[in-house]
Amino acid sequence: MAGTPTFATPPGFFGLTRSDRDAAFAVAGVPLDIGTTNRTGTREGPAAIRRASRMLLDGAHPGFWTDPATYDISDIGDFAIALGDIAGSLQAIQQQAAGLRHLLCLGGEHGISLPLLRALAGRIGKGLALVHFDAHVDTWPDNFGQIYGHGSVFFHAINEGLIDPRRMIQIGIRSPVQRDVWDWTTGQGVTILSGLDVQEMGPTAVADRIRSVVGTAPAYFSFDIDALDPAFAPGTGTPEIGGLASWQAQAIVRRLGGIDFRGMDVVEVAPAYDVSEITSLAAATIVWEYLALLHSRIA
Repeated sequence: MAGTPTFATPPGFFGLTRSDRDAAFAVAGVPLDIGTTNRTGTREGPAAIRRASRMLLDGAHPGFWTDPATYDISDIGDFAIALGDIAGSLQAIQQQAAGLRHLLCLGGEHGISLPLLRALAGRIGKGLALVHFDAHVDTWPDNFGQIYGHGSVFFHAINEGLIDPRRMIQIGIRSPVQRDVWDWTTGQGVTILSGLDVQEMGPTAVADRIRSVVGTAPAYFSFDIDALDPAFAPGTGTPEIGGLASWQAQAIVRRLGGIDFRGMDVVEVAPAYDVSEITSLAAATIVWEYLALLHSRIA
């Protein structure tokens, strides 16, 4: 091991000091958490994920034998938001995400996925496939009267035609949910694999199911950190027991080769509730796994 010691790594994701919107991959933070419904604090998520990503710089990925930190990748900093204004923030996020070749976003609450999907659909077209890891379906029509709360993101994405619900799969779902919300979601054609389904099926079968649902369509990847069990990710605002272990999430993601991913986010990291950075490290590692998965597309 040589070079800069981990503790002295620059503060960008992967220690990146380059900020270039024209890079093949752009990392951006989105410190938004004004639409949360339980514990707040995900505005601190991007900084915490960046700090934790220092642990991923000591060598190549041991499965794909590629080093994502050497790709054409930059950290373009945090997107600006409209303080206290959810709709204004979503509009600002969409504008800042527009035109980026392949965006990797660090949240922030899950509501940020809506403007990111709007921006991506504006660039490559609507009807995207979606791979969604979460404890919650996030298809409520509103959250306690707030139509753009973090639990409504995919209700809007489906109704706006941004994603094709027949090409949408949710992995790890297990929270309480009203039956009409569940029935609306499955009635749109969404495939749901519960936390228990994942445990019983195993990573290989889950990955096979994901690929069969997504097919060859351009796809978006959204990973809510509460898809993981609180034993592995306590630092989140809406923890639910019975979730995935970190290794299960890794094993599934590593088996998603062939999917035409065009962008991703990892959301809902709330560092104030974390323990020894394990939640932030899990989030950073999911980004690392995603990038390594796409290594064959890097020229």
